Amino acid sequence: MEVEVKLRLANAEAHRQVTALLSPFHVITHHQHNHFFDGAASELSSRRATLRFRFYNDNERCVVSLKAKGVLVNGVRRVEEDEEDLDPKIGRDCVDEPGKLGFVDSRIMSRVKEEFGVVGKNGFVCLGDFKNVRNVYDWKGLKLEVDETGFDFGTLFEIECESSDPEEAKRILEEFLKKNGIDYSYSVASKFSIFRSGKLP
Repeated sequence: MEVEVKLRLANAEAHRQVTALLSPFHVITHHQHNHFFDGAASELSSRRATLRFRFYNDNERCVVSLKAKGVLVNGVRRVEEDEEDLDPKIGRDCVDEPGKLGFVDSRIMSRVKEEFGVVGKNGFVCLGDFKNVRNVYDWKGLKLEVDETGFDFGTLFEIECESSDPEEAKRILEEFLKKNGIDYSYSVASKFSIFRSGKLP
């Protein structure tokens, strides 16, 4: 179970303020490209599950994730998550030809086939993709991920923080944002849900 705080920053200026204030604590920047898949008969989405291939810095790394039963309330998201690394070349081949997903030797893909019944060359479809620039910070004992997500219909700015004590992490973050006059709100939807809706919330 992944538990994380998700706070939406109002605009590019709020994002600029946050990254400037946190710059002394910067650890790394990831350029992520996310691709999403489903069964041809919506076998995953009909059961509130998401299959994602995430590429880091072009083809440096590929991570496959299966998420299910996500709930987002008052800026805290809880979701079942399973992840594993995959050879980036195999990942790219699957993006180009989703039918190859059914033949990937992977623990997660085995789960998708067994638990959701998605099989065969024509079993998978690509739902689309979007890019994200993620700046990671080590700040006050928290690992903060400050995102700039580019959709075809607009840009989303967000802070995420995975924590075993999300309410305390949220309190610390809100105190920081309010103290510095940064406009924010609780996130109301996952990036994937926003992508599928075709508009910013």
